[in-house]
Amino acid sequence: MTITIDRPEAPAGPPKLDREALRRAQQETLATPRMDYSLLAKMMFKPVDLMYGKQGSFTKFAMLEIIARVPYQAWERVGYWGVHRYAGKSALAKRVFERIVEARADQDNEQWHLLIMQDLIERNGMKQNWLLHKAAPWFISFFYYHVSWVLFLVRPEASYRLNAEFEDHAEHEYMTFVAQNPDLEFMPDPGTYADEYGRYRSVADLLRQIGHDERTHKLDSLENVKDPHYAPAR
Repeated sequence: MTITIDRPEAPAGPPKLDREALRRAQQETLATPRMDYSLLAKMMFKPVDLMYGKQGSFTKFAMLEIIARVPYQAWERVGYWGVHRYAGKSALAKRVFERIVEARADQDNEQWHLLIMQDLIERNGMKQNWLLHKAAPWFISFFYYHVSWVLFLVRPEASYRLNAEFEDHAEHEYMTFVAQNPDLEFMPDPGTYADEYGRYRSVADLLRQIGHDERTHKLDSLENVKDPHYAPAR
């Protein structure tokens, strides 16, 4: 006997935009001031700019994407602790688990960004060294991870706010890079991960999509700032 169970699928991730919508999204980003970044956010952005330069690059974006996964991993860890803590309150435990599923989906999206950046680095013959592209990302990620989960335990809204600042920074970095490098409009999207991420007319559009993904993550985190504590589903 086969039993069929209808259940909601994992979040689909940020919406995929067509070419015109991507161009509008870029203009919206460029016309919107960056957030007022906190000291903690600046403590991450400054070393990255010093090591990789203030201007965007595929290697710098790969570094950012390594770091970008970290808060979602931290929230997932804390979330599983929450599921155990609220095991006697089924509705609340379910709500915690829903946040875990959301965090995993966001991690996956950031992971695709990293794979795409690494592919572009390889295709363009860019060199990476152990110190800047292995050790440094690990140290910054280690710091960010622990800050994220400690903040989440103490003041979850602060953890969500910090992530929103990071995603806002990434959104502006991608969109500004495309604006400053018009030659990207004539560089075809290699489509290495087209089945999983989509195929775009150019690398410029591919990067615009990634930038828009970061905006979506930012907006989601800002929504969670308003309701940072788990509550039973109504």
